[in-house]
Amino acid sequence: MEPQDAWAWFGGHTFHHRDFDATALAGAKGKTTISVVLPALNEERTIGAIVRTLRRELMDAIPLIDELIVIDPGSTDKTARIAATEGARVVAEADVLPELGRVAGKGEALWKSLHATTGDIVCWLDADIEDFRSEFVTGLIGPLVADPELAYVKGFYERPLSDNGSGQARTGGGRVTELVARPLINMHWPALAGFIQPLSGEYAGRRSVLEQVPFAAGYGVELGLLIDLLDLVGLEAMAQVDLDRRVHAHQDHAALGRMALTLQHTALIRLQRSGRLVRSEPAWPTMMQFTMEDGLYAVTHSHADVTERPPMATVRAGRKVGDVR
Repeated sequence: MEPQDAWAWFGGHTFHHRDFDATALAGAKGKTTISVVLPALNEERTIGAIVRTLRRELMDAIPLIDELIVIDPGSTDKTARIAATEGARVVAEADVLPELGRVAGKGEALWKSLHATTGDIVCWLDADIEDFRSEFVTGLIGPLVADPELAYVKGFYERPLSDNGSGQARTGGGRVTELVARPLINMHWPALAGFIQPLSGEYAGRRSVLEQVPFAAGYGVELGLLIDLLDLVGLEAMAQVDLDRRVHAHQDHAALGRMALTLQHTALIRLQRSGRLVRSEPAWPTMMQFTMEDGLYAVTHSHADVTERPPMATVRAGRKVGDVR
């Protein structure tokens, strides 16, 4: 697909959250059930306001959300207690499919949340959003409720970057997107070039589709989902929505380097899987990073977790009837 084709897609598949009203969506969803999931590791500072807003505005006032889940990978702070107090069902990641063990990483929490929820539409939100509004959810699920042909919706937004305590730069967030993800996408999957923020942590999809694709266990999960869903359902079944603005904490450069390593391995795996790249041996998933200590360079070895979980549909098919863990 040429870049102009991605631009043509952009015009008909890009929405704004203001296009979708919560009351109208509640009336239009019919028998379709909606699960909202917040993977939350040590997010006591923000989780309470997010859950409280969703519970009050989209469950109690308007019956739009059927299930509100916080999946906890093992928080050591008050995240789980605060979320439960505010009205979410808290699920410990370790308690979901325990016989399959546990892999570290955000993608693991998302994958296991598919097994812990029941909604026909699953909406995932990061739990570190500081300026959360219920429009994050109505914007993401709106296109799916309005158009049965759509299967997956990504959010995008302005991402202010903290300016060393002196205020906020209007833009600047999404450094790994611009330096790593976007070049990879434009080179190898140009059909996806119209997605403004391919790595955003806010997105929604139909369970029937999400359970058909693998999940990268670590930070490669967003890129992996985009590529695999493109192969499964095609670009016309995908969309994006403007959520205006998102404020959250940002990673340091060393952490961004580790994320970049994981993203490149996620892309490499998919190029190999499609037969577009042939290697005689697997790529080495470790890199050296350096810091200055007392005038000397200290080295650390950073490892990219490239573990991938299989499509949830295959896991369900292999389990005994009646086993609901």
